[in-house]
Amino acid sequence: MDLNDVARVAQNLKSEIAKVMVGQARAVDLILTGLLAGGHVLLEGVPGTGKTLLVQALAASLQLHFGRVQFTPDMMPGDILGTNLFNFQTNEFTLTPGPIFTNILLADEINRTTPKTQAALLQAMNERKVTIDRQTFSLGPDFIVVATQNPIEQQGTYPLPEAQLDRFLFKVSVDYPSQQEEVEVVRMHGQGAVMPDLASLGLRPVVDPGQLAAARTAVRNVRLADELSVYIVDLVRATRASAVVETGASTRAAVMLATASRARAALSGRDYVIPDDVKFLAPPLLRHRLVMTPAAEMDGLTPDQAVASVIAQLPAPR
Repeated sequence: MDLNDVARVAQNLKSEIAKVMVGQARAVDLILTGLLAGGHVLLEGVPGTGKTLLVQALAASLQLHFGRVQFTPDMMPGDILGTNLFNFQTNEFTLTPGPIFTNILLADEINRTTPKTQAALLQAMNERKVTIDRQTFSLGPDFIVVATQNPIEQQGTYPLPEAQLDRFLFKVSVDYPSQQEEVEVVRMHGQGAVMPDLASLGLRPVVDPGQLAAARTAVRNVRLADELSVYIVDLVRATRASAVVETGASTRAAVMLATASRARAALSGRDYVIPDDVKFLAPPLLRHRLVMTPAAEMDGLTPDQAVASVIAQLPAPR
């Protein structure tokens, strides 16, 4: 598959998603970039902004298995991973797989469950494997987590552990639509209080696993110049030296930024990365990895402002 085909695959997915989603173009671009990069995506926004619908529309456009977990405060790790149950007919323990055994896992309202249960996803997100009663099971190369969360200031939420946040490729802010977009949403979905079945809205799978694998292979072949590799590393290291950041981005962040930049270049039909790819992806890729100093938080500074400051101060290669 060449890069024109990759761009065509992305456009087909965008066209299908647009059948049910109005606006949120930036969120759609980032979630498709994450899909081609093989990375997990965290969508954050207040309830009712279309986060769950976006993930469902993406899954309906792909010929992949889709699973959903609605996180609640009383959920346990076994509710996600599965458990071994004793079979009295065979006198053996048999695994009853949990919803994590899928290709695309929608972790809905992930921050409404306790950190103990959130941690059940750590191995799966990092290795695409899970270990249950000392036995390890593969989840396959297509496994990705797309999680949604409400802003942590809302009642009944638990902050995600830093180790888990670092495993998400992007943290995407899903904001309210514009007035015109909101009117279009009402026109499209204002016939009833319950969202209709996506199949009835005309969504169909337009990308199969073979096409997705070929697109990801094409992404890996996108050229990343040495000076851009240095720029990415310097950008990540600069977050650690910032006076307003207590804990900067990890080495994993630099690796992910390089991979995501290749995916964005491929989506644009280019076989090479440019500095603008890195600059565009740096905020959603770094914002959830930075821990601000107490003084910066008291001054109202945000991780996005810290990232913007680092980008402005670090000269990009020509």
